[in-house]
Amino acid sequence: MQVQSKVVIIDFGSQYTQLIARRIREAGVYSEIHPCVIGLDELKALEPSALVLSGGPASVGLSDSPLIDPDIFDLNLPVLGICYGMQLIAHIFGGSVQPSVNREYGRSILEFAQDSPLWDTLQDKDKLTVWMSHGDTVLAPPVDFEILARTANVEIAAMGNQEKKVYAVQFHPEVAHTEEGFRILHNFLFKIAGLKPDWSMSSFIESAISSMREKIGNEHVVCGLSGGIDSTVVAVLLHRAIGKRLHCILVDNGVLRHGEGQEVAETLNKHFDLNLKYVQAQERFLSRLEGVEDPEIKRKIIGHTFIEVFDQEAGSIPGVKWLAQGTLYPDVIESVSFKGPSAVIKSHHNVGGLPEKMNLKLVEPLRELFKDEVRKVAVELGIPDIFVWRHPFPGPGLAIRIIGEITTERLEILRKADRIVQNELHASDWYRKVWQGFAVLLPLKTVGVMGDERTYENVIALRIVESVDAMTADWSRIPSEILARISNRIINEVQGVNRVVFDISSKPPSTIEWE
Repeated sequence: MQVQSKVVIIDFGSQYTQLIARRIREAGVYSEIHPCVIGLDELKALEPSALVLSGGPASVGLSDSPLIDPDIFDLNLPVLGICYGMQLIAHIFGGSVQPSVNREYGRSILEFAQDSPLWDTLQDKDKLTVWMSHGDTVLAPPVDFEILARTANVEIAAMGNQEKKVYAVQFHPEVAHTEEGFRILHNFLFKIAGLKPDWSMSSFIESAISSMREKIGNEHVVCGLSGGIDSTVVAVLLHRAIGKRLHCILVDNGVLRHGEGQEVAETLNKHFDLNLKYVQAQERFLSRLEGVEDPEIKRKIIGHTFIEVFDQEAGSIPGVKWLAQGTLYPDVIESVSFKGPSAVIKSHHNVGGLPEKMNLKLVEPLRELFKDEVRKVAVELGIPDIFVWRHPFPGPGLAIRIIGEITTERLEILRKADRIVQNELHASDWYRKVWQGFAVLLPLKTVGVMGDERTYENVIALRIVESVDAMTADWSRIPSEILARISNRIINEVQGVNRVVFDISSKPPSTIEWE
């Protein structure tokens, strides 16, 4: 996408690096994350408008600490260093950085030493609650750098060189724990760097459509649709760009939720006329899954069979040269560590391996976006809420929500139970409050009493979690009356179930899915 303002975030391994990128984008400025091993020429080619140096766990004085080419500061770009980024700036410009006597972690009161453009729009010009997380401290600023703020434990908690437009803060303005942190970032972006807020989802859509038209030309594209938000947005964007030269394929693998394949196909065709082929391959998948209990083997069978079916269907379409994928920005940056290329590249969870097998060129219109931005694009495109707010659903589907062997009977039990979970979450207005909510069929039976008779039947576990990006998650404190309704309905309406339990584990140490 072509934008006038671009902030490059140089990553030194901070757990908050993605959050910095999100905050800058929320301010209307496009941002990208690159590892600290980036070379000067590579950085120049990105044509950044400003730089942010992230935090990180290292100590700047050690021989193996991540560094950066000092000539980057000769590019005359506005720079903001955060935490380790501040210590690195001090180190490069000749200041003094030493290990702290006591590591400072948590909330601290920041007191301003003097006026600065960084503090311009803050409501309280005397002090601020900020979030600290550091083991090293800047003891003396470099020449021509002014001390801008301090805390009870840190004499130099912020510093800056107004002439060079190089500023640094020891605390983390990107986290919610820092009061008015967003104002400090805004001040850097707009008061100091003079950037324009030209990043929006409407401008992204316009640019993405134009770019894909130019890139694809008169050739044809095939796209695997799942009904999830990512693949749906990819398909609608491409349809606007190239029309009927987009060919969508929806594969029913036999482990979708109740009526899901048919519902997705009918809804998308009704709203967007996507040139969609609905392939019902349930028997092929289920026959290969018969008797399989190991979750990894389940995943591999489903993945390989999907590739086989998709390849077969795509091969029957004449003139296809491109494969569309819903790769997101976290997928891109997770494959690169802050020290450089990672040893293990994350494969796409839906169509991994397809480009090599099919010899197609890739088009990935969403690779610049975070998940929340994809939802904003979906709203701009007029995609129905059923897709915009649909909970994430794994590629292997119900196969990894049935613990143990997959049978027609066990699939039917889980589909009915899961449908009740979805219905009750929607009816109580909790569906959009949680990240994910679903049922899991456990590989055990327990004793119960139903109608004065002893029963020995299946157990359903409820998994309802809250999250931002699925990297971490916590079990939802959903009202007990809703859980009671779900449990009561499942036991009364789903034959073969006599017990419902609620999973109250967080991620980590657990995962969201059970397999």
